[in-house]
Amino acid sequence: MPSLSDLGQLPKRLVLGRPVRSDRAGESLLPKRLALPIFASDPLSSVAYATQEILIVLTLAGTAFLFFAPWIAIGVVVLLTTVVLSYRQVVRAYPSGGGDYEVAVKNHGQWAGVTVASALLVDYVLTVAVSVSAGTDNIISAFPELNEHRVLIALGLVALLAAVNLRGVRESGRTFAAPTYLFITGIMIMVVTGLLKYFVTGGGLVAESASWTVLPEPGYEDVTGLALIFFALRAFASGCTALTGVEAIANGVPAFRPPKSRNAATTLALMGGVAATMFAGVTALALLADVKYVEHTCDLVGFPGDCETDPQRTVIAQLAAATFGGDTSFGFFYVQAATALVLILAANTAFNGFPLLGNVLAQDRFMPRQLHTRGDKLVYSNGILLLAGFAGLLIFAFDADVNRLIQLYIVGVFTSFTLGQTGMVRHWNRELRSVTDPAVRARIRRSQAINAVGGTLTGVVLVIIVVTKFTHGAWLVLLAMPVLIALMKGINRHYCHLSEQLEPDTDARTLPSKVHAVVLVSKVHKPTLRALSFARATRPDALTALTVNVDDGETRALQADWQRYDIPVPLTVLESPYREVTRPVLDYVRGIRRDSPRELVVVFVPQYVVGHWWENVLHNQSALRLRARLQFQPGVMITTVPWQLESSVGQDDDGRRGGPVPGDLRRGFTDDEVDVTPYG
Repeated sequence: MPSLSDLGQLPKRLVLGRPVRSDRAGESLLPKRLALPIFASDPLSSVAYATQEILIVLTLAGTAFLFFAPWIAIGVVVLLTTVVLSYRQVVRAYPSGGGDYEVAVKNHGQWAGVTVASALLVDYVLTVAVSVSAGTDNIISAFPELNEHRVLIALGLVALLAAVNLRGVRESGRTFAAPTYLFITGIMIMVVTGLLKYFVTGGGLVAESASWTVLPEPGYEDVTGLALIFFALRAFASGCTALTGVEAIANGVPAFRPPKSRNAATTLALMGGVAATMFAGVTALALLADVKYVEHTCDLVGFPGDCETDPQRTVIAQLAAATFGGDTSFGFFYVQAATALVLILAANTAFNGFPLLGNVLAQDRFMPRQLHTRGDKLVYSNGILLLAGFAGLLIFAFDADVNRLIQLYIVGVFTSFTLGQTGMVRHWNRELRSVTDPAVRARIRRSQAINAVGGTLTGVVLVIIVVTKFTHGAWLVLLAMPVLIALMKGINRHYCHLSEQLEPDTDARTLPSKVHAVVLVSKVHKPTLRALSFARATRPDALTALTVNVDDGETRALQADWQRYDIPVPLTVLESPYREVTRPVLDYVRGIRRDSPRELVVVFVPQYVVGHWWENVLHNQSALRLRARLQFQPGVMITTVPWQLESSVGQDDDGRRGGPVPGDLRRGFTDDEVDVTPYG
């Protein structure tokens, strides 16, 4: 029959499954077919909203500037290609999994590395929040009646993702592989079918919003000159959301099967080619089908529903309906289901990248050591839970609204891109100084040129993003990053200071001149006698039985019992006119140390061990208070002497009861025990 402890573990085992031995870590390494959906689902899924974000900005001025969309899309594809090529150099040069963080630390210094880390941590949290919210949008596009439950659905999906990731890399990889490949297949079929439909039928591709008109937002009616350039750059910055998640493969190289660097580089190339093709295809279809998508639904003239409460269909939903013959076709539901799934599961990129980065930061003493610890399934469980918690807070705070969350996005991405790529240029400069082979030097020069172009482009885009998005929410990220930097520097300072304090020296090997044992006494009973026996067994140089007089009658009774039982240790009584126990004991211990600074004081504290939580309420907590205060006293050791009550007898570490009855050898006595309370 399972024990209560086994039943308590049941929910954990249902979520996580059986624990995995440490020596099976190698079995969790990923082949490329699983690594692609795990690490590349974020940039692949961004196809579902990158085009939409471009249209949202361009339609602020009505439809007059939609002709910018193809050129913006070309710019995004060129940038994506450059960044992918740049990261292929990173995974070859730094296969340890530190990615941009490691590159920045080794080539720019600690401050740059911490800046990159703060940017990536913020971006991973936003990746989960944005991806899950966008997935929720696509679910609502198919089932509009769910709109009022948007936040609850998104939070539930984050919890589900965390649970799946806690089960381990391999299991989450299998879970995420099918939706990612189904999404790629669905989008490719939709793009090819839509293009054939448009060019073969001569305009047969018409979105539901094609006949609607767009009212310009106030202030955007007449955009010219520098304002027009700024307007186009803002649309380009929004389209750059297509690049989010590219860096995750560089951070996840250790999770690949050998040869790790080559497999990671190949996966990067596959991801870049597929993402660029899908993004270009979706943008082309959106323009050909004359899709309208705006920030505020009420700016759409001709919208059939209530613009205050009814949501617009996403761009992908409109294209699927136009391509496959309406919103009741199999093709429409297939694309919507695959898109919603891959957007939700795209957060898995962050669920893999965040814990791995947290592990690296913990090793470098910039994050708590708990992030370096693997859980039951050989994954960094604390990092997964931390990410899920912060992403859930963002979703709740921003009502799972993609349009609001997206404004916080990609600042961190391009910060890490820029520092990482410029760091790679420095890395190749060092390599060139130590290499003489012409063929190797030529290869290094080529890699350096790629990283130089990548760093320049991402640096320019970072400036554009900060300038165009600052007042639209990017300032929150720019505020969060310095806070994170200060926090990580503080953690690092603590660990470094701790290490210095714990460094062995000659004093640590010096024996104390004397050992003075102090046994705390409340009554003459079995716990007290056991504590005295243990103290005497240690053969101290001095032994004091100590009690505090908080009640004259009880103290006289204690002294009488002490004489009656002929205890061979003198009883020392401390007066306490204000009925305190902790302060007189502390003063007495300090007095011993003051008189003999090299003397070690060992305080023996008798304490009950109970088997039920409610029993703790029935006993005073003086032992806890004493230990809490004594631990801050230099040269003082605290020894707790446990006494098992009947309710705790027979319970092992797992909480199972073996059934020993009162009077067994573990307790050492056969008499019934009087209900009295020692210091505990």
